[in-house]
Amino acid sequence: MPFFSKGGLKVTLRALLLAALIAIRINLPAASYLDDPWAAHASLVMGFIVFALSASLAVAILSYLYRRNKKLPSSKNDNVLLGLRNIYYIVLTGAAMITILGFWNIDLKTLFTTLSIVAAAIAIISKDYVSEIISGIIISFSREVTIDDYVKIGEHKGKIIDINLTKIALLNEDDDVIFIPNNKVFSSEIVNYTRREIKKVSIEFEVLTAAIETVEELESDLIRSIQEYEAHIEPQSYNLKVVDIRKDSVSLKFQYVLREINRDLEREIRRKTVRRVVNYIKGTA
Repeated sequence: MPFFSKGGLKVTLRALLLAALIAIRINLPAASYLDDPWAAHASLVMGFIVFALSASLAVAILSYLYRRNKKLPSSKNDNVLLGLRNIYYIVLTGAAMITILGFWNIDLKTLFTTLSIVAAAIAIISKDYVSEIISGIIISFSREVTIDDYVKIGEHKGKIIDINLTKIALLNEDDDVIFIPNNKVFSSEIVNYTRREIKKVSIEFEVLTAAIETVEELESDLIRSIQEYEAHIEPQSYNLKVVDIRKDSVSLKFQYVLREINRDLEREIRRKTVRRVVNYIKGTA
């Protein structure tokens, strides 16, 4: 990854802009062309901009070096990059709050001492929100889940498309985006289908016992219906398993193992299999 790639160019431009702002702040202080209190306010705003740009530059440099080391394209993120972004947002929010308090010349030590009761109440009210942020940072830097992993969290199953400060965005099989709070993700059991070595796909369905002649015949019919995908499926991995037998119906699970994880292909095979089950039942009715 050459330095003057897209990422390297952004780092260079931010560094030049930061250097220009620092030079202006040193050589042209606000007090030289403004009267108080506007000079103090302008100085606070300039200080915040310099701090925000410095933090942004630090994140950009770390991200650039990490991408170059991991050979990640600029369009792809992973947990470390998301964690850096989340920490940057937290630091920036804190700096903005301090800057706003500075407009009224409020001393932070005095403020937190005199308003300890209010601060405690705010801490209790925002406890869940703070907990979600902490959970989000832990998840961001963990290796259990990452962007593009196909997972099951609680009752929701889908591909992770974003991990932010408070929620994880999941794209399910119906192309709906589900936002799950980080607290729930952190405390729930997570099934990561992308990380498992066996790429087994299971399709569950229930049919009336009168609608099928034999399980073996239905299994053979399903295998024939997806023969066009045999290049993507491990041979001898097909299996139609009886899950549960009831008085008038039987629950079945059709399984096969893909050679590699491909969610679009899996969804296509699943759709064709379900339609074939329906057509089979109609044909025997």
